[in-house]
Amino acid sequence: MPESLNNTIAVAMSGGVDSSTVAAMLKDEGYELVGLTLQLWNQRRLSGKEGMPEAVQGRCCSIDDVYDARRVAETLGIPYYVMNEQERFERDVVKPFVSEYLAGRTPIPCSLCNNHLKFDQLLVRARQIGADRIATGHYARNEYDPARNRWILKRPADLSKDQTYFLFGLTQEQLSRTLFPLGNYQKPQVREIAAQHSLALASKPDSQEICFIPGGDYKQFIDAYLDEQGESIPDTAGELVTTSGAVLGHHGGIHNFTIGQRKGLGISSPNPLYVLQIDHESHRVTVGGGDESTTQEVKARELNWISIPELTGEMRVRVKIRHRHEPAWATLRTTAPDEAAATFDEPQRAVTPGQAAVFFDGDEVVGGGWISR
Repeated sequence: MPESLNNTIAVAMSGGVDSSTVAAMLKDEGYELVGLTLQLWNQRRLSGKEGMPEAVQGRCCSIDDVYDARRVAETLGIPYYVMNEQERFERDVVKPFVSEYLAGRTPIPCSLCNNHLKFDQLLVRARQIGADRIATGHYARNEYDPARNRWILKRPADLSKDQTYFLFGLTQEQLSRTLFPLGNYQKPQVREIAAQHSLALASKPDSQEICFIPGGDYKQFIDAYLDEQGESIPDTAGELVTTSGAVLGHHGGIHNFTIGQRKGLGISSPNPLYVLQIDHESHRVTVGGGDESTTQEVKARELNWISIPELTGEMRVRVKIRHRHEPAWATLRTTAPDEAAATFDEPQRAVTPGQAAVFFDGDEVVGGGWISR
């Protein structure tokens, strides 16, 4: 049963319209608020390196966003603090991101950040300042189900903004101490509420990029980051082959590819080709036609269960294998300790190791894990 909690809430303020509106809404409801911003990455850190911009402005977690969050806190008259988590962010998010790409996998830094840093550290700091709970601007819903004695994570009213895919790793403790005030709102309503509170950033565009990768150019970032670290990219050049093993050409390194990729393969073909498999050991990249790019089964490890304590037997679920993927019907079963497999009713395209597989029962997040194959 949920415990009795005090009236003080720490609001995670990213400097965007969503978290700023959350702060305004909660203040109207009479809560005592403290604004917290995580400073995660120095946007000027790699400036000047080949291919990198001199500075990155106006993006998630930038200096501009810290300024915007502070201005909102001043407008609302609430205390505000910046938490410097750059060292931990680099250790738990950036370095694993680089390592995964160099190994031929495609990681999700936003999920890594949520699972290993944001919610964990925000709750620690919240308790230090006397707040029992945190509130964020994520589009999601959570509620306590007394029948199951569990906190449940649900998709939001605005499915176009659904962020539950990135939140599959939240624990019962974290869910019990987190508020998602925007879960029942549409994005236009949120902007209207911000305007009603005279928040200067009511019309601020949403951030669409990974906070530490300007322009979404992963290869460019990895090159610059390794150069800064005094390291060189491992030589993973190899062959581009068909599923039958025929060599179509050669490539400069497996980190240049991701499963399902169509453009930038460096070979010409009368029919579209897609990356089907990346072999870290042989450095071979297998390509094929669209009819070869589908998979009937996905396996996931390092599982986190939310709506159930554990998986027993088989369960019918819908599975989401990437952020923009429409969840597909599948039968879920346990295959090994901390591993589950989902067999899709219809084969799915571009199942990608390193991404997450998140399982849904209606609007509820059953749980999720990291795709191993």
